[in-house]
Amino acid sequence: MSAELGDLADLEAATATFTSARPRLFGIAYRMLSSVTEAEDLVQEVWLRWQTYDRSTVTNPEAFLATTTTRLAINVLQSARKRRETYVGPWLPEPVDTAADPYLGAERGEALEFATLLLMEKLTPSERAAYVLREAFDYTYAQIADILSSTEPAVRQLVSRARKHLTSERQASVPAAEQRELLTAFLTAARAGDMAALERLFTPDVTSLSDGNGRKGVARTPVVGTARVAKFLLAISTWFWDGIDVRWAVTNGQTSAVLLQGGVPYGLLTVSATSEGIDQVLWLVNPEKNQAVPVPA
Repeated sequence: MSAELGDLADLEAATATFTSARPRLFGIAYRMLSSVTEAEDLVQEVWLRWQTYDRSTVTNPEAFLATTTTRLAINVLQSARKRRETYVGPWLPEPVDTAADPYLGAERGEALEFATLLLMEKLTPSERAAYVLREAFDYTYAQIADILSSTEPAVRQLVSRARKHLTSERQASVPAAEQRELLTAFLTAARAGDMAALERLFTPDVTSLSDGNGRKGVARTPVVGTARVAKFLLAISTWFWDGIDVRWAVTNGQTSAVLLQGGVPYGLLTVSATSEGIDQVLWLVNPEKNQAVPVPA
């Protein structure tokens, strides 16, 4: 009986440790994979491994769990890249409802924004892991080296390369309040088919990306440039917005528009912006990703 009670107490302690660490583990997994579904599956796998592991050998449970999460995420990311080669049209991150998860939104936000997640797709899995751990969670270089089975100088190089790639590709994003104002103005102009108003909002190299994975009526190639994106929006303004109800949500730390059709999510629309204006219009309309779209009351 005493042995059984000891085992029960041990499992309860293991559960408490995991529950405490879970928000951070999900945050790491999501930033690595850009998918709520895959991140939740991965965290569940970490829990199963933690249950069956010889925990008496673990001196730092939080470090063990973070290491397991990161290494599994690297493996998943490598296979995910192969799957995305068969994806129809642009692939965009699956949205995460940061309004419903205060911890996730409280971490350093930039590594959570759609624009940053898209750029991180171009990093190697190790660069991405090092960048996420350093920039989003403030792990030391020594800690990251342990997690990646690397050296501190090598990790510094990984983080440096990741930073250079991200900063060379894009200017810093605008504050959340300004992003919401731009999205609101964009929606007003897009629904009205007001080309002049749209063009004033855009940067010269603005890009419209539609993630539908072959969904009927969804653009399968990026639309690039102020005039082209404005003309595209003018063309769809004659039919697309009929029957569409717009609600506001906070996803990935920024405002998004939930597009409802008959009370059911058609998808999610958001914009990313720099000091020059809107540089990305993102349409997440793959039906398989709609389960991650929050539906505001």
